[in-house]
Amino acid sequence: MSLERILADAAGGVFPPADGSVTVVPQPAPRDAGVIAFTAHSVVFADADPAAVRGLLPPGDLSAPLNPPFLTALCALLDRTVNNVDLLTAAPALPGPPPATLDLALRETADRARPRIARALRHRDAVRAWTVPGGTVLIGRGVAGRWEAAVEVDPGARGTGLGRRLALAARHLVPGGATVWAQIAPGNAASVRAFTAAGFVPMGAEALLLTRED
Repeated sequence: MSLERILADAAGGVFPPADGSVTVVPQPAPRDAGVIAFTAHSVVFADADPAAVRGLLPPGDLSAPLNPPFLTALCALLDRTVNNVDLLTAAPALPGPPPATLDLALRETADRARPRIARALRHRDAVRAWTVPGGTVLIGRGVAGRWEAAVEVDPGARGTGLGRRLALAARHLVPGGATVWAQIAPGNAASVRAFTAAGFVPMGAEALLLTRED
């Protein structure tokens, strides 16, 4: 089974069996390697011998695939570095453009110098970004071609509900009625609250393994 199929099934509410096992699948693209932990089932997507990957895991430890010892060993095997362990969320697309009730004067921008956009371009394809006074929302194709959203709120605009409205706008901006995913640092409680208030639901946890150039 491919990572694309696993993610599509999860988006439809069909998760890997909660049996404590680890599934190892090939990388969906040279850029993308990492680990996703669902409930009592982890998926490692890496171009490596599955037996070698499983040999790095202590038996019977459900948390091991996202713990530092395994991630460090997997990075050594793949010659990569580990990124943050993120909360992985998803939400279905919403029809039509962002409604007037969101009170967002979105303006699409091609300014690739903005830090959030520049970072997205390193990890996603087909990136599009929109700005409003005080914030930015962007979408792009990330891991396994899934649509991913990210939001940035300027310090002076925090605490106004702008993050929630931008996250909700992302559900209208994603094309073709696709599921939109978002990776959120668990310690960023404001962002977690904004995305969950916008209808994104927790799917699991994810650690991406970056190339040395990233």
